[in-house]
Amino acid sequence: MRWWDVEPALALERVLFPDDPWSAELFWSELAGWPETRHYVVAVRGGALVGYAGLSAPAGDADVQTLAVAPDAQGRGVGRTLLDALLAEAARRGAPAVFLEVRTDNDPALRLYASRGFERISVRRGYYDGGRVDAAVLRKLMSSA
Repeated sequence: MRWWDVEPALALERVLFPDDPWSAELFWSELAGWPETRHYVVAVRGGALVGYAGLSAPAGDADVQTLAVAPDAQGRGVGRTLLDALLAEAARRGAPAVFLEVRTDNDPALRLYASRGFERISVRRGYYDGGRVDAAVLRKLMSSA
């Protein structure tokens, strides 16, 4: 992800996460940590940004900060490709585990993460949508990859 990807990512944020989209400042803050502690990637089709994902990996364990795919690109392997890029970076950095939170009602994402070896380790009650939706906390042990 580069500076010119922020505006299209913001537009996608508003579509996918209307109740709690990331701000431009948050994207800029995340990108300021690249490459030392952050790794962000984008998916582009036909010149348009159709997905993005980010990893926080300061030292030790890594965290998937975000993973988003445009509605018309979902179900076409974009999310899997983005996630695989983050996992490859976590492995390159020697992270023993990768963590993430995902809505418990997001079945496609839960299936994707399970297919890549993530396991549910806990639940955060009321994490999304103003306390209406729980988050599953998932972990992938990289040594078992």
